[in-house]
Amino acid sequence: MVFKDFDRELSGLDITPVIFGVLEVLRHNKGLTQTRLANAIGLDRSSLVPLLDKLQKRNLVAREASTRDRRSNHLFLTSAGERLLAAADTRVTAHEQRILAPLSKIEIRQLFKLLTKIGTAAF
Repeated sequence: MVFKDFDRELSGLDITPVIFGVLEVLRHNKGLTQTRLANAIGLDRSSLVPLLDKLQKRNLVAREASTRDRRSNHLFLTSAGERLLAAADTRVTAHEQRILAPLSKIEIRQLFKLLTKIGTAAF
């Protein structure tokens, strides 16, 4: 239901939860390598490369070859990527407020604590 609400809220922007996650990570980590991005969002490189190709074709992400390692690329949001993310931010905030509305502040803190615990667990 959370993903359905996210999709509904962001309809018209052509952005999925994975794309939002990639753009959000790159906003806060300019020049991140593809390998580190893949690790950060939990995708293997073979899945990430086609996604980055798509984002680059949409002019949302730019790749720059590393000066230290020719096998490595650094990733940056383009101005179009920054604009899309800014447009999505307001909608994502509305989405988060809507799905958390039934919970008390204590329950929200507990939810985040539990999700963090799951997210940091070694599988």
